[in-house]
Amino acid sequence: MSDTASRIEELRAQIRRHDHHYYVLDNPLIDDASYDRLWRELVTLEEEHPELVTLDSPTQRVGAPVSELFSPVQHLRPLFSLDNAVSDAELDAWEQKVVRMLGRPAEGYICEPKIDGLAVVLTYRDGILNVAATRGSGEVGEDITANLRTLPSVPLRLLGDAPSLLEVRGEVYLTLDGFDELNRRRREAELPTFANARNAAAGSVRQKDPTVTASRALEIWVYQAGVLEGGPSLQRHTEVLDYLQSLGLRVNPRSSSAPSLAEVKEYVKRMLDEHHRLPYQTDGVVIKVDSLADQDELGATARAPRWAVAYKFPPEERVTTLRDIRINIGRTGAATPFAVLEPVFVGGANVSMATLHNEEQVRQKDVRVGDRVVVRRAGDVIPEVVGPVLAADQERSSPWEMPSDCPFCKGPILRPEGEAVARCTRGLTCPSRLREWLFHFSSRGGMDIDGLGYKTVDMLLRDGTITGPADIFSLGREHFEDREGWREKSISNLLGGIEAARHRPLWRLLVALGIRHVGPGGARLITARYRSMDQIAAATEEDLAAIDGIGETIARSMREWMADPDNQDLIAKMGEGGVSLADPEPEEKVLPTLAGLSLVVTGGLDSMNRESIQQAIVARGGRFVSSVSGKTSALVVGASPGVSKVTKAQRLGTPVLNEDQFLALLEHGPEGILAEE
Repeated sequence: MSDTASRIEELRAQIRRHDHHYYVLDNPLIDDASYDRLWRELVTLEEEHPELVTLDSPTQRVGAPVSELFSPVQHLRPLFSLDNAVSDAELDAWEQKVVRMLGRPAEGYICEPKIDGLAVVLTYRDGILNVAATRGSGEVGEDITANLRTLPSVPLRLLGDAPSLLEVRGEVYLTLDGFDELNRRRREAELPTFANARNAAAGSVRQKDPTVTASRALEIWVYQAGVLEGGPSLQRHTEVLDYLQSLGLRVNPRSSSAPSLAEVKEYVKRMLDEHHRLPYQTDGVVIKVDSLADQDELGATARAPRWAVAYKFPPEERVTTLRDIRINIGRTGAATPFAVLEPVFVGGANVSMATLHNEEQVRQKDVRVGDRVVVRRAGDVIPEVVGPVLAADQERSSPWEMPSDCPFCKGPILRPEGEAVARCTRGLTCPSRLREWLFHFSSRGGMDIDGLGYKTVDMLLRDGTITGPADIFSLGREHFEDREGWREKSISNLLGGIEAARHRPLWRLLVALGIRHVGPGGARLITARYRSMDQIAAATEEDLAAIDGIGETIARSMREWMADPDNQDLIAKMGEGGVSLADPEPEEKVLPTLAGLSLVVTGGLDSMNRESIQQAIVARGGRFVSSVSGKTSALVVGASPGVSKVTKAQRLGTPVLNEDQFLALLEHGPEGILAEE
């Protein structure tokens, strides 16, 4: 056998094994990107050597074997897979094939988010749900009717004048909040957690007990009509989606027409930027020729329609080896474990380290050195280890334990009673704590000193130029002029940033000091009552706790920090360095009007608590309402927002504001931010 034939057989065997684990066992051994590489290599070799193509090759069928756990269902029409594209050049090549086969450009396209869930088929007869099935092999699926009947988003009877026969294709998925909650419950029950939302959705749908399916946050998006009899005559795929929606089926509101491939590429770019802010997992965009007549003319290959293609985003989950577990010591002394990984390309970047959050998470996920692990990275989110991928007979290293000594200062690491986090107990004599505190102090959330990042902090600490934050305000040009890499512009930028920091509002200084439990919201409330460091230092714990929105925990932390002689010396040195330790008295100001505007707020804001938000809106003549409707002027989204409110706002086209935009609205009014009603 030739080397090429041997490689083809090897690829087929690997793909069959992975298909079985993915489709039948719901326990994939590799990530999607690795599978795609195997698949593309096999397709390429078979295209180059058509004489080696066999009928039993995975490329010659569209799905995977059907499990014996459920009764088989013969689909009315086969379900195809989709060819993939991973670049604009491959999209161009796909369109060129379409134009070549039609003899002209297609009559527009439609773009839809590619949902990372479980493909299903729903069949309605005279408007009544008759059978629901998995995709299975594409020809035959599994009967999951009893399970899908438990999903509120699957109508048991269609609305309006239903057709005599309708077979629709869709994707069942688990919301990201639902995925996190499911894994939390499984950890509490000491059950294995799911590696990703797709596996969880598949496992949830393919349950023998429908009550288990009903207990999980499953939803469905319907994206195509496979068979339609006794209904209206439709000419375009966009018309099909509108019709399915009119029958009460759930169609993704982010589906969008695109007259040309240029608009398709714009949609892909937009979704790539936005998709990790969605409440569900997507891994690409499906692009379809819109005209149904064009679809019929283009037809399909043995496994995929020629009139559709899936643009795959860079992988956001990959499997790699966990080389080591180490800890970092933060500014509060918190000991945070992190993973040292075999480098892997995920979420558009090479990743060699990932967070493990805390000691409890390492124990719950049971990840150990030497394990193969799933790594997740979405957009700018810090990479995290999701969990291990284990073989049944795998030998593993011992469970990880938090070290007893700090690796940076050799001080004891202790976990205070009643707290979830272990901490280094050496205070700011620990070089890691000092380093993290200085970076926090100068960061955008603190004093916002341009040019004073980790690299510069490390340099100044290394040679003893600074030993704490007060030393920053004694830095001058002479401290940088002879250093490699420092030029006039970079020196001027840093010194300008330091000068600007001397005049920051008092609340920023409180945040920058890193006082435990005192964030931007609490700092603003305190400095609204006490407008100088002297006043804050003189306030009792009871005085501070009496401020609406502060409470005993923040008040106690503030009082303890202010009473520490070292901290008093620090404040005095900052004053000597020219740092403003008081805010000017506020001027009387005419507030902009929000009359006629109805605002909904979901999630937490750093700068204001919920009562302050309501007061600010009402004081300006606006209405603070609790739910999104067609009359809502804008939805303000903070940290951990409610998924249903965001989804409804997107569906209604309601403007969505982040915290900075909301503060600008309060400061300047709606002009340039919202169209006045």
